[in-house]
Amino acid sequence: MNSNLTDAIPAYPAAVFHLDQNWRIVAANRLAEELTGKSADRLAGRLISEVFPEQEDFARLLAHREPVCEGKVINDIPLLLGDPWGGNPRPMVATLLPLPGPGRTTEGALLSLSDSTDLPHLQRLTLNSMADGVFTIDRNWTITSFNRAAEVITGWPAAQAVGKRCSEVFHASICGKNCAIAESLYTGRAVANRSITLQSRDGEKIPISISASPLTDLDGNIIGGVEIFRELTGLATLRTQLSKKFSFAQMVSNSNAMQRLFAILPEVAASPSTVLISGESGTGKELVARALHHISDRRDMPFVAVNCGALPETLLESELFGYKAGAFTDARKDKEGRFAAAEGGVLFLDEIGDVPQSIQVKLLRVLQEKVYEPLGSNTPTKTDVRIITATNRDLQNLVQVGKFREDLYYRLNVVMIYLPPLRERKEDIPQLVDQLIMELSAQQAKDIVGISTSALNILMNHNFPGNIRELKNIIEYAFILCDGGYILPQHLPDPFNAVPQLPEPETEACPVRPQTLDEIEKQAIFLALEKNSWKKSATCEELGISKDTLRRKLSKYNLNQPCMDDLGQD
Repeated sequence: MNSNLTDAIPAYPAAVFHLDQNWRIVAANRLAEELTGKSADRLAGRLISEVFPEQEDFARLLAHREPVCEGKVINDIPLLLGDPWGGNPRPMVATLLPLPGPGRTTEGALLSLSDSTDLPHLQRLTLNSMADGVFTIDRNWTITSFNRAAEVITGWPAAQAVGKRCSEVFHASICGKNCAIAESLYTGRAVANRSITLQSRDGEKIPISISASPLTDLDGNIIGGVEIFRELTGLATLRTQLSKKFSFAQMVSNSNAMQRLFAILPEVAASPSTVLISGESGTGKELVARALHHISDRRDMPFVAVNCGALPETLLESELFGYKAGAFTDARKDKEGRFAAAEGGVLFLDEIGDVPQSIQVKLLRVLQEKVYEPLGSNTPTKTDVRIITATNRDLQNLVQVGKFREDLYYRLNVVMIYLPPLRERKEDIPQLVDQLIMELSAQQAKDIVGISTSALNILMNHNFPGNIRELKNIIEYAFILCDGGYILPQHLPDPFNAVPQLPEPETEACPVRPQTLDEIEKQAIFLALEKNSWKKSATCEELGISKDTLRRKLSKYNLNQPCMDDLGQD
C-alpha cells in the first residue's frame, strides 16, 4: 500500500479499512477499531465479512466486490450497522475505492464507513495521496474532480480543470472517436491500460497509460466516469533501451533466428566478401544489404541497387556496365553504368537468379578480375565495388537444371544470409507493427499511437505470404481509415475486418427490436471468445474482466459446453 495512504488512514475522521485482493483487512484506523470493538491488530488478516457477520446491509455492500475488483468506484452506499456495544443501530454511508495494481489488476480496496455524507473529502484525501493522476467526469464530460498527480502531469491546477470539458484539458490522441472514458460509459465496462499521448498545458506531448471505468449510483445507473493515468516517459526510455537489444540498423526482431543474424552482421559488414541474401519476397533483403553498407567502412560511398528481374537482357547489360557512343543506334554519347556509379561503394543486385547467362559470364569476370568492359569498348575498366546479391529463388536448383552458372554461384555464395519468412517468426509482428506505426505517424502527421489487442490478434493469426511488405501495406491501409488513437479491427482491409456474427437462436420469431443489455453483453462475450479461439485468458484480457466473472457469464447466458471445456485447459 502507498505509504502516504497508510499514514493518512489513522488521521481520517471516518472508519477506514484497507482490504487486500481477497478482502482481508490489511490495516484499519482508530475509528474502525471503535466501530467494530476490536483492535487493529485483531482486525488484521480477517475477512471483512467476518467482522460484520450478522449485518444484512453489510452483506449487500459485499455484493459490490466484483465491480470494485474490476476498477469501479462505488459511492454513497447507505448502511444500518449494529453497535458492538449494544447501542442502537447506526445509519452510515460507505464508499469503496479500488486501489490500482500492476497491469489490469487491483491491489485491493479502501472501505470507508462514515456517519457523515461528506464523502468527497475522503475521496480527495485518498486520491491526492496516489502517484497516478485521477479525474472524474459527469455525463456531460465535465470534470468534477482532479487529483494532485493529475495537476503535476498535465500542468493544470485542479481549480481551473474542474468545470471544463475533459477534451479541453487533455487534448489527448484519442479524444473523439476512440475516447477510453467514453467507451467505458457507453459499454458499462472498464477500459484498461491504453497507451496514448496527451498535451500538457504548456504544449508538451506526454506519453501516458490510462484506465477508465464508469461511475454508477445505487441503482446501477451510470452517472459519470473515472480515469486513472500514469506517465510513461520512464517506460518509453526503457522500451527504447530494450529495443536496441532486438534491433540492427532499421531492422527489429525478437526471434532467435534474427538475433543470431544480428550478431554476425557487424563481422560480415567489416569483411570485403561477396554476400548472397536469400529469402521469400518481402522479407527485407534490401534492408539487410543497406544495413551492411551502413555499418561498413564503405558507408560514405554510394549504395546502388539494381532489380535484375525488372530489366530485359539488352537493357540490363547496358545498365550494369554502361556503353560508349556509337555502341548502338541511339547511343550518341557515353553513359556510365551502375558499376561506375557504385565505385568505391556497394552494388546490390536483387533477383540475381533472373540474370541471363550471357550476363552471368560478365559478372563472373568482374568478381574474378575486378574489371569489366562497357558496351562498344574493348578497353577493360577497373572497379572497386563490393557486390551484394539477393534472390527469392533456389539457386542450387537452378545450377542443377543448367539455368545458373555453377562457378558464378560459388563466387556469389561466399557469405550466405537467409531471412526466414514472417510466418516463421510471428513473435516479431507486434514489434514490426509498432515500428511501422511510428514511421507512418511521423510521415503523415497522424496521432496514431498503437494497435488494439483485437486488431493485433487478427494479424497474429495471418500467415503473411507477402511477408513484411504485406504487413506494411495493411498498416498503411489502416492509417487511411483511422483518424487517431488506436488501430481497430474495422480499420483493417478485407478480409481482416470481418467480424463473426452471433448465431440467431432457432426459436427466434420476434420482429426486429432493440437489444437488451443482457443480449448486448452476451453477444460481446461470444464475439470475444470466437476471436480468441475460446481461450479464457485472452478473452478476459480483451473484455477487462476476471476469470471468475467470465465463468459466471458463460453459465448465465448458457453458452455451449465446448467453450467451458476449453476454458478449463487455458
